[in-house]
Amino acid sequence: MTSSSTIPRFPDLVGKSVLVTGASTGIGAAAAIAFGKNGMRVAVHYNASRDKAAAVAGEIERVGGKAFLVGGDVTKPGQPDHIFAEAAGALQGIDVLVNNAGGLVGRVPVTDYDEAFLDAMLDLNLRPVVHFTRLAANHMIARDARGTIINVTSIAARSGGGAGTTLYSAAKGFVSTATRGWAKELAPHGIRVNAVSPGVIATPLHERHSTEEQLARMLATIPLGRLGTPEDCATTFLYLASAQASGYLTGQVIEINGGQMMP
Repeated sequence: MTSSSTIPRFPDLVGKSVLVTGASTGIGAAAAIAFGKNGMRVAVHYNASRDKAAAVAGEIERVGGKAFLVGGDVTKPGQPDHIFAEAAGALQGIDVLVNNAGGLVGRVPVTDYDEAFLDAMLDLNLRPVVHFTRLAANHMIARDARGTIINVTSIAARSGGGAGTTLYSAAKGFVSTATRGWAKELAPHGIRVNAVSPGVIATPLHERHSTEEQLARMLATIPLGRLGTPEDCATTFLYLASAQASGYLTGQVIEINGGQMMP
């Protein structure tokens, strides 16, 4: 869990509400706890990991926030609508959306693609981002609220990824491009859209899909000499959510990669 003493405070976030998809582990969990430390009301979304999500919610409450658990499989038709509606009802509106749910699915070379793999990749990494962004945009416009949408992309969107991850990388490339387009569309409504682009972060994704040898090769390309942690990403979510801190920032993709790839 994120140490509450290391999280900066953004006073304008106190009392606001945020939905973090995929918040039971990794980057999503660290972001959710950081929001809680800032006195926000946090909808902690999970799919299968309810116990881990409950632990995140408990930490949010411990550090001064309010937490609400909302379950649902974002790959299933209609589930994003259900998740968003449940969270918005429990939190009495949503000021910030973090589109974090996603995953590698598997390392598959192009020669082995099939329809099931393609569908699984798009259903997890592309369609939910579109659905949740649509829902949040309509919700924020209807409330005449100057909300914030934060997407999670990846360094892979720029590099093309490693062995067997091209479709995942391409899906994240879509997220980066859509972030810029949606920022233009929603700016007249006072809604800011930005993205966080993590590099190699020590999360369950790499535990499942990367070998020690692969991680060692990645580490050798990082100038700061270490893998990132979810906590390395957490404060950037706070910064992007805070209008006081980043009110003139929209359509940006913030790279958090230890110098592995620079603009």
